[in-house]
Amino acid sequence: MTNAQILAACRSNWEYRGIDDASMREMLDELSAHLDDAEAAGRTAKDVVGGDVRTFAAAWARARTPLPRRLLRMTCQISFVLGCLLVLTCLSRWTTAAAVTPGQIAFWTTLGATTVVWELRRGGLGLLGSWAIGLCVALPAAVLTSRLFGDAPVFTAPLWAAPLLLLPGLPYAVADLRARRRGAA
Repeated sequence: MTNAQILAACRSNWEYRGIDDASMREMLDELSAHLDDAEAAGRTAKDVVGGDVRTFAAAWARARTPLPRRLLRMTCQISFVLGCLLVLTCLSRWTTAAAVTPGQIAFWTTLGATTVVWELRRGGLGLLGSWAIGLCVALPAAVLTSRLFGDAPVFTAPLWAAPLLLLPGLPYAVADLRARRRGAA
């Protein structure tokens, strides 16, 4: 990869992670200086960023964003996903309430926990990685839980709870959407 491609990949990753513009410019200037220094010393860009640019950018973004802020963002995003799931479940079944079973709780909890751990350690998971985790980890956990505890509903979630779940994550979802559109343009 060229230095320009590395800088573009890092910018895209940092925009997706919600790094503010001033910090991003500072980080890009610092990375550009490191890449230029490495080039002048006869080293490659791979010596600076390692083999995976996304992992490098994710690690740097985590170092720049404090843990409480990342946890707040992650909690709001989880709430948003739960709200979306509730809306989709109610719409697909044409009902105003969704019965939640132990298998569903196990599936979504395992998928969420594995995704969060992966995101905190390596960065972006992507759609293919989410499907792999869902099939290899979360689905067996759901089947095992269903066999152990049965399929009787644990509780019923009313449709009116969806806006309450969607609201905390809405600003982050809008910011992520805007960042993706700016990155694509």
